[in-house]
This record gives sequence, structure tokens and C-alpha cells, in this order.
Amino acid sequence: MAAQIIEIESVVQHLKDYKGKKVLVGGCFDVLHIGHIRFLKQAASQGNCLIVALESDEFIRLHKKREPFHHQTERAEVLSAIEFVDFIIPLPLLSTYEDYLELVKTVSPQIVAVTEMDSQLISKKRQAESVGAKVIEVVPLFKDLSTSKIISSLDKESIEDLS
Repeated sequence: MAAQIIEIESVVQHLKDYKGKKVLVGGCFDVLHIGHIRFLKQAASQGNCLIVALESDEFIRLHKKREPFHHQTERAEVLSAIEFVDFIIPLPLLSTYEDYLELVKTVSPQIVAVTEMDSQLISKKRQAESVGAKVIEVVPLFKDLSTSKIISSLDKESIEDLS
């Protein structure tokens, strides 16, 4: 069954009766690669329901300093085709610790899955603790696998050909 794409405003309604172990992950997932798949698969193995908080196009512009390769709606559609993803929450631009804390409180996961050396690990641990969840590093950081590397390896002409 394909994952459900749910608006942030309706998360509580979709998850209120869910009794299994919820795992929350976040990210851009702009150009899906094997590192993403390994991360999502390992995260999913930590519980019964994998919820992906999908960052906005604005987040990519601000934090990755580039245009998104795929728009958020396209990224959500791609993620929804992955069999071990249960829900995708397309996020508005969240910019503060409190914004992300509110998301974690709304989803109320038992596990927050991260990659090794996650730059926001301390914040994620505090946010997880606020709902009694654990943060688990599920995969190492795959230094050679990144969306930015993939995009930079494409020349402009080949990118324009894809449009």
C-alpha cells in the first residue's frame, strides 16, 4: 500500500488511533539515492510506522544554498512509493527549535531516527525526550552519497535536457 501524504494540520487526526511504535525521520530527500533508501529502511525497522517529515523547498534554498532539484510535492510522491514509508508530512518552512519541537509533540513518536553525526543531534535528543522518545542513529553518514554531490556532478546542459 502506498504511503499517505498528510498535511501537518491533520497529523493528529491520522495518527490518533495508531497503537504501534512510530518512528519519525526528517529530511529533504531531493534526489533520492541509495543512502536515503538505506536510512529509511533502517529507520522503518525500528518500529511499526515510519513517518517522514519532508522539508520545504524554502528550507533547501536557505539551508542547502541551492534550488531544489524536485519540488516538495514531487519529493513527497516519490517517497510515497517506497513500501516501508507509511506517512509523509510535507512541512512548511520551519526555522526555530520550537517549530520542530511542536512537530515532534504533534507526531509523538517513540523513536526519532537519525544518521550518524547528525548536525542537529543535540536538539533532536531534547525534542525526543519531551515526548518520551529515543533518538537512534540507524546508519553511518555516507560521505560519498549526497544529493549535492549528485547535482554538482551533472553539468548544466544535462540538467537542462531533463527539463
